[in-house]
Amino acid sequence: MDQPQAEVRPQSPSAEAESPGPAAGDETIPPGPQPCPTCAAAAAADPARPAGQAYVYAIGRIEPRFPGPSAEKEFAQAAGRAGTAGLTDRQVVHEVLSARGNRYLARQMCWVMTIEGLETYLVVPRDPADLDLLVETVRPAPTPMDLDCLIGIRGPIASPEMCGLAIPVVGFDQIYSFDRDSLIGAIPRPEKVSAKEFAPVAAEVFDRIMQMTDNVGATDEHRAMNYLAVRYHAIYAASAAAFARNAALTSVEVTRSRLGMTRDVVDVIFSFTDRATDVTEKSFVRVDVTEEFPFLVTKLSPYYDR
Repeated sequence: MDQPQAEVRPQSPSAEAESPGPAAGDETIPPGPQPCPTCAAAAAADPARPAGQAYVYAIGRIEPRFPGPSAEKEFAQAAGRAGTAGLTDRQVVHEVLSARGNRYLARQMCWVMTIEGLETYLVVPRDPADLDLLVETVRPAPTPMDLDCLIGIRGPIASPEMCGLAIPVVGFDQIYSFDRDSLIGAIPRPEKVSAKEFAPVAAEVFDRIMQMTDNVGATDEHRAMNYLAVRYHAIYAASAAAFARNAALTSVEVTRSRLGMTRDVVDVIFSFTDRATDVTEKSFVRVDVTEEFPFLVTKLSPYYDR
């Protein structure tokens, strides 16, 4: 019997929450010249999180870009002094920006996160000391599987003077850089499942989460899913166990928990349908997304429709 393809249906409380743009009440960047392309944007991500700002927990690719010809020419001079003969262009970028004496260049760069190939966020550190985390996103030998996990506060739309991109600014508190294969290899696998069997299962579950419609990590539902994808290995073990008993992962739903009276809590529900009998079993995990860093409320457990 043919099984339906897995369908991911995050249920957002409003259509506005799906947009990565600024929410009502966001402050705008003051006009006038800025000392660096992202200085004003960094100040916009207020630590007090004023009403209207939103948290971001996004997974994509962060890349440096030149804000203008002046920075590009200065970079070329620094590269000429670095002795980069024989290096690829990407290796040169990594070599120059990683040098401690060239930190001024790293501060001048525009750091852009792309998700599914689309320019989504302009990334700035809330603490200047975290500039190193941005530099670490520059791989000397990049691959299509390279990923960066961005955790921070979404601010206003960037002004044209910053980097020429009309996308939201995110002031980050943490960035994790990894590649998909390393992440999957680090997931503890069930004892009865071989590494050869487990790897494609974990890869499929991770890819489905990444390919959720409009998943830019800006809604509570998407933040919960992205958090589980990189921090909670039990969802991969449950999927492997389901595949072993001839069941398919047919849907992933995210709903508001009825227990979230004073907190923002969501239930992430995984549905597994037996390929022979068409009987569906569900499991869920409850995640608190009230603050910047999501966390588990309950571990993966059987779910029963009410």
